[in-house]
Amino acid sequence: MMDDERLISELHHGSKEALREIYLKYKDNLLTIAAALLHDSIAAEDILHDVFITLACVAKRLELRVNLKNYLIASISNRIRDKYRKKSHNMVELVKAEQITSNSDGPEQSAIFGEEVQFLIDALYRLPFEQREVIVLHLTGGLKFREIAKVLDISTSTVQGRYRYGIARLQTELNGENRNDSC
Repeated sequence: MMDDERLISELHHGSKEALREIYLKYKDNLLTIAAALLHDSIAAEDILHDVFITLACVAKRLELRVNLKNYLIASISNRIRDKYRKKSHNMVELVKAEQITSNSDGPEQSAIFGEEVQFLIDALYRLPFEQREVIVLHLTGGLKFREIAKVLDISTSTVQGRYRYGIARLQTELNGENRNDSC
């Protein structure tokens, strides 16, 4: 597989193979980010495909100010933000982008693990979008706070605050303070 600079150069010259390689290189990571932000894997796939269609359309005149990975993550994030602005969401249950497995031995441990993962996913989705976005971009996307600030066009301190408040809220939820269990 070619490095990003070479892929961008090939893309500028209209190479469909370069576009395909970029897609194969980044699709899994981008799909995971989109699914985590949307809580809907089908909508996440649609967003991913829209981003790559747009990339194909602007390929010859594309000038990046950040690296390719950050550009694609920003494109996913911006497309999702646009989707939120256009209409209120009626979100459906998350159909996982990939099967989550545990190292446990047996169905009982797997069921407990699955319930805990689902609780975490639900708790993450209950966060305000801005906090969820920063957490997902940092933990799933692997971006540093200053990179997230650049991608979202906000200050680094705002990113750090959103992350801190989001993690605190997740800890509160996961510690059972907002859990509606009857046990």
